[in-house]
Amino acid sequence: MSRFNLAIVGGGLVGASLALALQAGAKARGWKIVMIEPFAPGNGYQPSYDARSSALSFGARQIYERLGLWQQISRRAEPILQIQVSDKGRFGAASLSAMQEGVPALGYVVENAWLGQCLWQGLDKEVVSWRVPGEVKQMQALPDGYRLTLNDETQLDCDLAVLADGGRSNLREQLGISVRMRPYDQTALIANITPGEAHCGQAFERFTEQGPMALLPLPENRCALVWTRNGDDTQRLLELDDRSFLAELQDVFGYRLGALKQVGVRHVYPLNLIEAQEQVRSHLVVLGNAAHSLHPIAGQGFNLSLRDAASLAEALLASDNTPGELATLQIYAQRQRLDQMLTVGFSDQVTRLFGNDQPLISAGRNIGLLGLDLLPSAKRWFARQAMGLGTRADV
Repeated sequence: MSRFNLAIVGGGLVGASLALALQAGAKARGWKIVMIEPFAPGNGYQPSYDARSSALSFGARQIYERLGLWQQISRRAEPILQIQVSDKGRFGAASLSAMQEGVPALGYVVENAWLGQCLWQGLDKEVVSWRVPGEVKQMQALPDGYRLTLNDETQLDCDLAVLADGGRSNLREQLGISVRMRPYDQTALIANITPGEAHCGQAFERFTEQGPMALLPLPENRCALVWTRNGDDTQRLLELDDRSFLAELQDVFGYRLGALKQVGVRHVYPLNLIEAQEQVRSHLVVLGNAAHSLHPIAGQGFNLSLRDAASLAEALLASDNTPGELATLQIYAQRQRLDQMLTVGFSDQVTRLFGNDQPLISAGRNIGLLGLDLLPSAKRWFARQAMGLGTRADV
């Protein structure tokens, strides 16, 4: 029976980031960390037109800088220099710029495969061991931790188990952790697009009567599209040929980047706001999408999870207790409560406000967008939320 100080269930971007945030302090303390992940990392980064990507906030850059990884990540990180926010068919519009906010970029768009490789390569094998491919089938609470049973029937014990196995976590359900789910009655269509003109680091948030859409800059003058519609309409868009799809997208987005030239493989995902009702128990933490899954249009989900991971590592390393002591985990939960409440609320309210086509609400948000561009204090608040700095007073 192997014994570890920490077992991270899920070696994706959030789980790997937590391991990286912990490993220097863990090495000094003699801690052993294991990550259990069903899918082995690929052998080297392979560029792909259709690669899925994530929007990293400026705050996420600061975290990875502290971990010594940003220089490597930035090699294929496309900076967001400006964000254009508009409401189709109305005059209301607003823009945010990195120059006005005094930062090199408002955020960055990075292919998940590249980000994952940078994280995995940064892991210290003397501190962090892998069980890949591996999957935890059962978790048993012990007086001093958890016993994990893997799919190959091997078992291991740990002082602290971290569930970072995604929004559809079976283990969360197995442990009786309930979730609060609010359906958006929308589905996201995700694809990469090549515009006719250079995007020049511009990101676009476009709100329509059928739902919001975002177009984010990627390397090689591609753009990452997130287009939300109701389920039936999204399925129709999925089944269109490329030319018809681009024509319909062009009609909604306009010619801000010229004629749209190419679309890659399209994927669709139903959208819900999901929040775990417990994020900490004695010897247990729920992290990442298993803790909270947000609407993608505001680009806040991964960034919030990364801040959670950094805060959890800080709390664990600041304590003299064994990892998993409830008092330490409660300090972490209390510290992140305000950030989570504000970020989830910001993402949810933006989604609901701009997804509502009632005339009075539509007129109100049109005025709000005009006001956002005219009121420096409101614009500054909105920009700090978008940059992942909304609860920080030191930046």
